[in-house]
Amino acid sequence: MSTKRQPGGSSTLAGRPVARIGFGAMQLPGPGVLGPPRDRAVALAVLRRAVELGVNHIDTAEYYGPKVANELIHAALHPYPQDLVLVTKVGAERDRQGSWILAQRPAELRAAVEDDLRQLGLDRIPVVNLRRLDLGPGLQAEGDQIVDIDDQLAEMIALRDEGKIGAVGISSVPLDVLRRALPAGIVCVQNAYSLLDRSQEETLDVCTAEGIAWVPFFPLGSAFPGFPKVADNAVVAEIAGELGVTAAQVGLAWVLAHAPNTLLIPGTRSVAHLEENVGAADVVLDADALARLDTVTAPGDGPRLHGTEPFREAPTA
Repeated sequence: MSTKRQPGGSSTLAGRPVARIGFGAMQLPGPGVLGPPRDRAVALAVLRRAVELGVNHIDTAEYYGPKVANELIHAALHPYPQDLVLVTKVGAERDRQGSWILAQRPAELRAAVEDDLRQLGLDRIPVVNLRRLDLGPGLQAEGDQIVDIDDQLAEMIALRDEGKIGAVGISSVPLDVLRRALPAGIVCVQNAYSLLDRSQEETLDVCTAEGIAWVPFFPLGSAFPGFPKVADNAVVAEIAGELGVTAAQVGLAWVLAHAPNTLLIPGTRSVAHLEENVGAADVVLDADALARLDTVTAPGDGPRLHGTEPFREAPTA
């Protein structure tokens, strides 16, 4: 039996065992998720160090760069460790000037999967997330980019049946869309969620009941307006001080403790920050700390973005 460390403990994704703390590759490209990294050697070192620390779930997308994150993953880790689960997202493109191009039509989803296969050097991608436009932050679809979820899932299922993808996930969806998608065999859901943004709690409950992995983005808040930063919260900072850890680690540890099907994918360009994020696995929140954190609420009504921001994603940690 393997004795390899599994930060955060072990869970499953698409039937494969993964550590509950993974890595999101979004920040590896240059500023604004565009262009090459500031320091290519450091970006490669971050990926290799993540695997050394026991991370075996890496989340990426062709539009990170574009193509940059995928290329870095291939350069750093190929041939891939046998236990590594790579997850990509489809539903948008980005040109090299930074402009977003929505790509919600079935043929565009298929083309994106083919691009990911080539860039990552894979015959099959373990999991591909369909990035919908139902929840913010992001543009609302218009014209021929308004595509019914059933038509999109039919294409994703065809790709799965052809062996090009192993499993289907879904991202940025409200509960009613998730319920419609369940018959397709959804293995994970990626929605914005944190200690200070629990607007998706009911969706999380359905995922827990259905055995679906919950992979929150913005687990510490984000740079988007309306997403308060968890590390700035007074209760979080107080508990961090008591435990001798960082506020970010407390925020990540709470998300892990809140639901057993949670998989975290915090991202960073720094080896030190990577080690801090993975170190959240060792933060033990006792009953008192959890009770204090559970009473924390976001300022105002919390984030409710839809159709008001560019289609982009801010740092996940």
